[in-house]
Amino acid sequence: MTQRTDVTFSSGKSKHKAECAAWLYLPEKKDKKPPVIVMAHGLSGTRDMRLPAFAEAFSAAGYACLVFDYRHFGESGGEPRQLIDIDHQLEDWRAAIEYARSRGDQVDAQQVVLWGSSFSGGHVIKLGAEDSSIKAIISQCPFTNGIASASTLNLATLTKITAIALADLTGSLVGAKPITIKAAGKPGEAVLMDAPDAESGMLNIVGPGSLWKNEVIARFVLQITRYFPGTKAKNLQMPALFCVCLPDSVAPSKQTLKHVSQAKKGTVKTYDLGHFDVYTGAGFDALSSDQLAFLQAEVPVN
Repeated sequence: MTQRTDVTFSSGKSKHKAECAAWLYLPEKKDKKPPVIVMAHGLSGTRDMRLPAFAEAFSAAGYACLVFDYRHFGESGGEPRQLIDIDHQLEDWRAAIEYARSRGDQVDAQQVVLWGSSFSGGHVIKLGAEDSSIKAIISQCPFTNGIASASTLNLATLTKITAIALADLTGSLVGAKPITIKAAGKPGEAVLMDAPDAESGMLNIVGPGSLWKNEVIARFVLQITRYFPGTKAKNLQMPALFCVCLPDSVAPSKQTLKHVSQAKKGTVKTYDLGHFDVYTGAGFDALSSDQLAFLQAEVPVN
């Protein structure tokens, strides 16, 4: 039986320091300590949104998993709430990796795998490129190119959220209350994702008791077009699996495939699935099966 334990670890510096909430999944006791997969969600997501399904599948196959919420989201600390900050999220990932390695009494600290989806699918590419000791990475429907993702937005939507983001950033400089926008909604609304399947897709993976809120602090919009984690794929030294949805409405596959094809030890799997179809049903079955096969080939349990 898989054992899931609530754990926490600290992330950030000075006034931004806070505790990140996480679940540590440990498989049935084996003769050897298991590799550990560090996992976090995408844009505005919380760990309760179908990440347990992946973690349970991996743990049943003998892998440990550390699944965490970013600061400012879910059960993690951090103020203001609902703030997406790329540097903060990368700090959280590094702290999570360090914490996973600190559990060397229960996991193999030398075999750390990174698993990311959507926005965090981009994070794991960047993090893998900077830390050659990572054993492998799995990146599904990854955000790789900020301009490509911004170009998926309706022009009216983009105009609205940019104006609101500028107002929010200006207000933050004088201590004003943050201004929020929806994470997912309809074209023309002030939202981060306005693709036809965005709002329904997010709601489809929000289970009972989820801590997800359909809002984010607007200033993040100004960071999106300056983030290009896909350019780091060519620097990856470890095996990497990229699960790419061809009709992806949020992270356009043309740019993604261009980037990930440059990974030296990369394996690219493509799917005729939408961006939000990978978490449930046949999409989940297909991706989790391919990911397990990759893990068993590249980071075997025994």
